[in-house]
Amino acid sequence: MTKIIPIRDLKNTSEISELCHKEKSPIFVTKNGYGDLVVMSYSVFEKQYDASKLLIDLRQVYQQLDSNMILDAQATLEKMLAKYGK
Repeated sequence: MTKIIPIRDLKNTSEISELCHKEKSPIFVTKNGYGDLVVMSYSVFEKQYDASKLLIDLRQVYQQLDSNMILDAQATLEKMLAKYGK
């Protein structure tokens, strides 16, 4: 479940750290009733960072596929064999 806390609760950093590790998900911090910060444990950050990096890499691969920048390995090998023999 999404956890939302007011910014004044950040005064007790030990409790916030425990909460972050217990929740195992980002904690949203509000200021004057509006979203202001996101706090999370390092392990949660690593997982989210890795997932976003994977999505960025996949998007790049799909863009390369769409622009024909990636060649089929088997077809390329067959063309090279036909051209250079062996």
